[in-house]
Amino acid sequence: MTATAAESSGAVGFIVAHELTTQRLTLRPMAMSDVAALHDILADPVVMQYFDTPHADMETTSQWVSWTVSQPRDTTRDYVLLYQGEVIGKAGIWSAPETGFLLAKAHWGKGLMREALECLLPQLAKDMGLDQITADVDPANERSLTLLKSMGFVETGSAKATIKIKGVWCDSLYLAKSIKL
Repeated sequence: MTATAAESSGAVGFIVAHELTTQRLTLRPMAMSDVAALHDILADPVVMQYFDTPHADMETTSQWVSWTVSQPRDTTRDYVLLYQGEVIGKAGIWSAPETGFLLAKAHWGKGLMREALECLLPQLAKDMGLDQITADVDPANERSLTLLKSMGFVETGSAKATIKIKGVWCDSLYLAKSIKL
């Protein structure tokens, strides 16, 4: 896993973080040009089951991407995951130090998100000066919990009715992983 030296000017006038590569993936900072590719993922009710209400239209996705890429770099850095040149998901830090990630269901079970997170999270921790990364996961989201726990995240707490998705209140299981800088 390596970080390339590629950097480019961001839409809000500062340098965006570099592109990262793994054995099978390229990870690059999210941009407005990713709206159409991300819409297919964000509109999928299965993918969005534990994240948010599926996006009903391209405008919703455009607003979401616009909000994401306009956030301060000390709190939010989201990357798109490219596999064979195609955007297949996103991962990053939002509301630092919390991680969040999504992957198109056609790519579930291939180890791609683990590969992405193992490369991305240590780099973001270093770049953002984080000594730990946290996660807020619905206890019913077994796939994400299994992935995070296998990567060394440990449970730190829980709460009831923390987010409403499609009109239903969901619970939260909180996890954290210490990062050596």
